[in-house]
Order: sequence, then C-alpha cells, then structure tokens
Amino acid sequence: MVVVVGPSGAGKDTLMNLAARRFSGRDNVHFARRVITRHRNAGGEDHLSVSLEGFAAMEQSGSFAVWWEAHGLRYGIPAEVSVALSRGHVVVANGSRSALHRFQAAFPRLKVINVTARPEVLASRLEARGRETHEDIMARLARGPLTVRGDYDVTELDNSGSLEEAEQKMIAILEGLLAEVPRPQ
Repeated sequence: MVVVVGPSGAGKDTLMNLAARRFSGRDNVHFARRVITRHRNAGGEDHLSVSLEGFAAMEQSGSFAVWWEAHGLRYGIPAEVSVALSRGHVVVANGSRSALHRFQAAFPRLKVINVTARPEVLASRLEARGRETHEDIMARLARGPLTVRGDYDVTELDNSGSLEEAEQKMIAILEGLLAEVPRPQ
C-alpha cells in the first residue's frame, strides 16, 4: 500500500493523476478512489461524494479499509483495495499525515510518499486557488513542519520545481516499488 501525503498546494492530486495515466493499462497498479463527505464538484481529485449519514452507514458496514476526519470532512479508502494487495499489486491512495497510524494498522506493508514544496511555492499555489485569504494561507503554513512524524517508510518528493521533474520522481518511486513487490504464492 502506498499512501501519498503532503500539505495543500504540494501537488499530490496532480502527481497522482499523472502517475495514474502513466500506469493506465497495467493490472498490477491501482489508484484508490476515496470516499469523501464533500460535494463531487468541489475540485481536486475524482472522489465518491457521500453525505455524513451515507459515510456513517458505509463505516458501520465495513466498507472502508481506513477512514479518518480532517478539515471538517470524512475520508475513506474502500475495503476492496485489500483484494488487489492480496494479489501482490501496488495500490496508491491519497491520504493524510494525521491518519498514517490508521494506514499502518490496516496495511503492515506501507510506503509513504510525502509530497512537499518550499513554503513560498505552497503559498503561491494556495493563493492561486483563491479559496483562502492570504492570512489563512500563512496560518496554514505556520501550523507545523512538512515532514512525516513517526516510524514509517517514507520517501520525500519535493515538488518545488518543474512538474515534469516531480512526475518522473513519482514514476520512479512507484516503478521501484513494483520491482520489490513479492508475488503471492
């Protein structure tokens, strides 16, 4: 299981979309579609939009391998990712640094890709989105370090430069993991 984390504006969604296109047609790489309690037209990633009630029902029925709350929303990774993992495939999911302990509990073989960018790059990207005031952006960036805390297998991916360079880094990380994945007996 590969979980991609990082601060808003780092380019997680963009890099995951590019990687998904690159690995399209390969049956041993899967990109999980998250379930989120936000409107489907809210921008960003392609996700399954559900109400809070719908999310709670899915959680109760065991529909999630992992779920968490962040920024006033709930996020879930569908339980069926376990099928692909049991076949020796690589599954890539958009996650959260605050939920890594949940991913680790659910997936003993976990790789974390922490997508970051220099603070001035993050601020510029967040301002370009137009969703937050400059003061809100500065407060968001002051919240804490961009590193992953804890005992996880983490690869840092700096996306401060060109998108093509970051895309190639993401592809190389995933290709390296595919070479390491043992096939089931």
